[in-house]
Amino acid sequence: MDRQQQGAQAWFQRWYPVAYLQDLDPAKPTAFTLLEQDLVLWFDRQESRWRAFADVCPHRLVPLSEGRLNGAGELECPYHGWSFNGAGQCTAIPQAEPGVAPSPRRSSCLRYATAEAQGLLFVFAGEADQAARQPLPLVPVLAGETSEAEKPGRWTVQDTFRDLPMDALTVLENVLDPSHVPFTHHASVGRRETAGPVRLELTSFGPEGFTGLWAEGPRRGKLGAQQTVFQAPCLMWHDLTAKGFARILTVVYATPMRRGECRLFARFPFQFESPLPGRLLKLRPQWLQHLANHTVLEDDQVFLHWQERVLESRGGSAALTRSCFLATGADLYVKALHDWLKRYAGTPFPSQRLPERLERRPLLDRYDSHTRHCRSCRGALTRLRWLQQACGLAVLGALGVAAWLGASVAAALCLLLAALATALGLKARAWIRSLHQGDGHPPRNRLARG
Repeated sequence: MDRQQQGAQAWFQRWYPVAYLQDLDPAKPTAFTLLEQDLVLWFDRQESRWRAFADVCPHRLVPLSEGRLNGAGELECPYHGWSFNGAGQCTAIPQAEPGVAPSPRRSSCLRYATAEAQGLLFVFAGEADQAARQPLPLVPVLAGETSEAEKPGRWTVQDTFRDLPMDALTVLENVLDPSHVPFTHHASVGRRETAGPVRLELTSFGPEGFTGLWAEGPRRGKLGAQQTVFQAPCLMWHDLTAKGFARILTVVYATPMRRGECRLFARFPFQFESPLPGRLLKLRPQWLQHLANHTVLEDDQVFLHWQERVLESRGGSAALTRSCFLATGADLYVKALHDWLKRYAGTPFPSQRLPERLERRPLLDRYDSHTRHCRSCRGALTRLRWLQQACGLAVLGALGVAAWLGASVAAALCLLLAALATALGLKARAWIRSLHQGDGHPPRNRLARG
């Protein structure tokens, strides 16, 4: 095994988040791909815990994620009804003749270690018996995140996720770089006029990652110093305290699914000095928050997908400093990430090339990359479709009654009701469209009015 392959193997001796617990349905199996390993996630009712198996039935090799959880609470194959308990053992072969019993070795499922923490389901990518040797990648200060978030000193956490058409390393490189925010995210979470020199420093560096400090911090010092942690290989966070307002974290997990694809988990914890902002944030439905998150993610998604292919054509991570003119101190964390890869791990898919570049529309897909996996957005989509239909019926009914009443105050009120129902129906249609697809017009490029 050469050095590249040895480095890639190190990626498998780690825990990775695969889903927020709130988005998993305990009544049915869910498919997920981790480092090109197809998994089925399912809730073991007998043991009250989530399981992860290889998504393949040992009988005829079909995906178990297409099956169901049967009356006994076991995972049942959709093809011939073989059933498996939480230990991966086959408990039933409906076609078996008398005397034919499951084989402990050949009829069992490959089982992965799982753990639940900080609202996430984690899966260990390597052999299950090695999992206990590796700690979970957690954010220490969020240990009490499930406490009463509206109280001073508690955390209010906004979460989102999305399957992105790019490598996990591309995502981490992007979020580790604070200097792109004023330009890429202008008019969403940044402002061009706040851009200036970014003087970063590394405060530690080693096999488990690195830490850094931006003493001045964002917006030319208006928000205070910002500390950064990269916890290898898939977690990073920024931490700053805006005096008089809140302690603010930006937490990102990038879970590698396959070459050129990862699942991003983004968490935005706030520790407000006053309880009011936390209460106000809680008033906004999560699906509306997710639509706002999509807008920010799409600010740079299109060109990052392009960028990583250009870098690959010029030699990849190993050739970063030759391919890119890293002229400022703002690039320090980016260089540190690639230095960490070179020294300790390498890339998770060293012998594979990126897939062909996608066109703009699939890059902006929201339904398959998020909505269908998200409990809040999926439920909102169902309710909005019902609302759109109800508004259509209300418009027809109100117009019909107005025509029957003729010229009268009651008819005018019916016409007003029809107008309101039309406006609400159009808004519902716009929201439905936004839950399916981004519009491809980042706020930074919109023409200023006036």
